[in-house]
Amino acid sequence: EIQISIAAGGSGVGIKQVGEGLVDIGNSGRKPTEDEIGRYQLILFQWALDGVGVVVNPKNKVTALSKTEVMDIFAGRTDNWKTVGGEDRKINLYTRDEASGTREVFWEKALNKGEISPKANFVVSNGAMKSAISQDPYGIGYVSVGHIDSSVAPVSFDGVIPTIQTVKEGRYTISRGLYSNTKEAPAGLTKKFIDFLYTPEGHKIIERNGFIPFP
Repeated sequence: EIQISIAAGGSGVGIKQVGEGLVDIGNSGRKPTEDEIGRYQLILFQWALDGVGVVVNPKNKVTALSKTEVMDIFAGRTDNWKTVGGEDRKINLYTRDEASGTREVFWEKALNKGEISPKANFVVSNGAMKSAISQDPYGIGYVSVGHIDSSVAPVSFDGVIPTIQTVKEGRYTISRGLYSNTKEAPAGLTKKFIDFLYTPEGHKIIERNGFIPFP
């Protein structure tokens, strides 16, 4: 019997903790940087592909936004839903902290590394983001496509709805790899766990959780 302990904290935390020898595997929702790889002597194992989707409250009638509109909203330049076809209500922004791989991918690919308004509300995880948006009729945020469910409504981005299928087809462009990282080559139970991710059974679990197995 193998016991596995899991803790959240964001991609930056996972990378730092495995690099400092505090955990056996540090998962990340982005590829570690060359600096991180060199500093911590990391070995990378990409086991899935995922997308990051813009989400709103299911009661919000806005179902589609262009990239420019998303950039303007998250920068705070557009602050009323009426501007993009919604109600005459203030837009409430939600984002993740800078340790989040989800934020980094969204910031880079959806916002072109542009500004995120300092007035945005911070949440600590995909689950917390869903909870916040589901309780705020005028909120907007972003989550991993694998986490999208009926509690939030995905928004079409430049004409493409964020789904596992559109990510897999390459039509939805806000996508990322999911990685398990180790400090130097894994051995023992750590290696067995990582090897399991690439088995047919491992792929089924990955798919069941809304991600695309890789390779």
